[in-house]
Amino acid sequence: MSHTRTNGILVGGCICLLTAGALLAADWPQWRGPNRDGKVVGFTAPQTWPKELTQKWKVTVGSGDATPALVGDRLYVFSQQGNNEDTICLDAMSGKEIWHDKYSPHVMVSGPAARHPGPRSSPAVADGKVVTLGYAGTISCLDAESGKVVWRKQFNNEFSKTEPKFWTGTSPLIAEGMALAHVGSEAKGALVACDMNNGDVKWQWTGDGPSYSSPVIMEAGGVKQVIDESDKYIVGISLVDGKQLWQLPYQGRGMGGYNVATPIVDGDIVYCTGGGRGCRAIRVEKQGEEFTAKELWSNPDGSTQFSSPVLMDAMLFGLSDKGTLFCINARDGKTLWTQKMGRNNFGSMLDAGSELLLLVPDGTLTVFKPSGKGFEQIAQIKLQGSDFYAHPVVSGSRIYAKDKDAVTMYTTGE
Repeated sequence: MSHTRTNGILVGGCICLLTAGALLAADWPQWRGPNRDGKVVGFTAPQTWPKELTQKWKVTVGSGDATPALVGDRLYVFSQQGNNEDTICLDAMSGKEIWHDKYSPHVMVSGPAARHPGPRSSPAVADGKVVTLGYAGTISCLDAESGKVVWRKQFNNEFSKTEPKFWTGTSPLIAEGMALAHVGSEAKGALVACDMNNGDVKWQWTGDGPSYSSPVIMEAGGVKQVIDESDKYIVGISLVDGKQLWQLPYQGRGMGGYNVATPIVDGDIVYCTGGGRGCRAIRVEKQGEEFTAKELWSNPDGSTQFSSPVLMDAMLFGLSDKGTLFCINARDGKTLWTQKMGRNNFGSMLDAGSELLLLVPDGTLTVFKPSGKGFEQIAQIKLQGSDFYAHPVVSGSRIYAKDKDAVTMYTTGE
């Protein structure tokens, strides 16, 4: 959730078929990057950050908070234009439109979330296809080269309501030839795994309704599992058949007490954060034929609401629900430092290797050092535009930023 809340491509006249395991170094094929962990690959940091980034192009694409996906020389944008949800494929270097698909979700965003019209869920690209999850629960699978609809599914017959209170915010995941998405509402929903070729549901987990967090993949005890924060739990589900392997209660209370942040996987450890609930480390182990999940530590300083932390050099960096940057030792859970950043409790954070990047909704991009000794700012740059709820996409010296209704490509140099 962004108010919360990448394959056939033409490169140099040649068609390159990319699979989930054959990504280019600088691709950003899905929510939070290649491994859904906020880590940028192939970023070229400037020796000295400029006072302003260089704008190369800007294209109006429509409203929405979904982060674009970048694969090769194509940028896939999911947005809303008029009464339709639109998937737009742009040339990543020029911003020129290559293809455009649209459909009507037959309902408009209303209620408390109405100030955020348009999709929140980020597209995923793999196996020559683009998968999107609309704000009212429609899953679409498109051919990545042509934009032709491979299949499109709605779940109106399965669930009386196909979106949670603040509309769909979880982003789809592509794995093992399946598109995974948590559909339905808080009251009744399912994590479904659809065949990428035809949309058939291969398995579903019906233990709880969706939250606004996005699933990630983990391998523990030799078993690949989907780690999913549902409305009330954090669970491990077998990727092969959808069997529940373990489950822990994870439900917020009061205002803002819903799951938004995406969990982080590091080996057999899962890190999860939530508004008013701090940060937790959970170890997943196989004992005999069963799995267990045990809390290793908990730290109240790591409470996040609309921001997912990053794990870097055994440290967790994040923006709390009170607008405070924090750095926590991931091994023992102790707070290393905190830094008040103003009133923002939403921020898109990226691990860019030598530096950390934080973009807040007013367009302020803060660059700081990944140090456990204290907050050390390198640069602070203001982007043009407003309502930056999508994550920036960083590749080489390029930064793609989606604001209220447009995508802009910046570079860190001339």
